[in-house]
Amino acid sequence: MATFKTSDAVGEREDLSDVIQRIDPDETPLFSNAAIETTSAVTHDWQVQELTAAADDNHVNEGADFSYVNPTATVRLSNVHQIAAQAASVSGTLDAVDKAGRDKETAYVKVLKGLEQRRDIDKGLFKNEAKSASDPRKTGKVLSYITNFDKIGATTIPAGTGADVSDMAGTNAALTLAKVENAMKLAYDDGGQPDMMVVSPANKVAFSDLSSGSAVTNQLHMTAGAPQDAVIIGSVSMFLTDFGTLNVVIDRNATNTEILLMDTDYYAIGHLPGRMFATSDIAPTGDATKFSIISEYCLIMKAPKAHAAIVDLSTS
Repeated sequence: MATFKTSDAVGEREDLSDVIQRIDPDETPLFSNAAIETTSAVTHDWQVQELTAAADDNHVNEGADFSYVNPTATVRLSNVHQIAAQAASVSGTLDAVDKAGRDKETAYVKVLKGLEQRRDIDKGLFKNEAKSASDPRKTGKVLSYITNFDKIGATTIPAGTGADVSDMAGTNAALTLAKVENAMKLAYDDGGQPDMMVVSPANKVAFSDLSSGSAVTNQLHMTAGAPQDAVIIGSVSMFLTDFGTLNVVIDRNATNTEILLMDTDYYAIGHLPGRMFATSDIAPTGDATKFSIISEYCLIMKAPKAHAAIVDLSTS
């Protein structure tokens, strides 16, 4: 007698997992490491203060009258807010039917669109783009404020106000440890101390390869005990330079031709009140739920000289 098998039966339930595998990357290190601040106008202004130059030997005669030297005037910088928008429409039927991996489709799509917008903002920050107040407004990106460039040849250096950008016309060259040290020195000489180096995946591999074959050592002062040698070999996540420690962070949105060295204390993302990943339902025009997600934001480079960039890289 033949055995009754599943292939003969009717009514077997499908085995569809309730876990949805989402592989698209959503890490946004450059955006996520920025402070978030609330602003109040389409154009946001801030001030930067620098000390007067240090005296070679500050000394006066006993009983002498004072020499009065005024402090340097503050420099006023600004940036404009850019509007990022995502929108979607989900049918009433799709919300109502039983689905694997989520309950309401609208709620699930809102999460996806929010992740997409955060990714888009992060990617935009790497653009070599100046601010623009003309519609559609554009916020000045990181490279329009940095003035400390490790470069070769003719590459121009922007004024650091967000109003212009470099032409990136220099000679392309491979990444070296000397370039990292030089970029750190440029920022250090201007009073900065970058603590995060943001690299593309290709530049992360190139940077790690720099230490293969010869260990890079520096003195690492521990909280307790004597200084110890910190050896950087292979895959580098932290690099001890002569001018401070850098956390080496991979950002999939970073370009292969530039590396950003950021002082995380001196940059932020500003947004108008209630306008950061703000979700609004849109009046239906049919049997569907419509919504938008809006972020009206600007980059705030609090002290442009605190940062640096390595440009004109030939990493592929």
